[in-house]
Amino acid sequence: MGIGWRELVIILVIVLLVFGTKRLKNVGSDLGEAVRGFKKGLNGDDGAAPPKPDAELRDDNRKD
Repeated sequence: MGIGWRELVIILVIVLLVFGTKRLKNVGSDLGEAVRGFKKGLNGDDGAAPPKPDAELRDDNRKD
């Protein structure tokens, strides 16, 4: 048994009454920006330098 369309409509009406349309619009746009930023982070499109290979990370002064 899951949530039906009637329950979703009731929840939406309650959310609109609590937050109002203006604040809900801002929350939606902020949530969209957060999701886009998260996806960019997962894809590595954040503009950061690529990771260095293991050979460059090794300490040259260390004796193996």
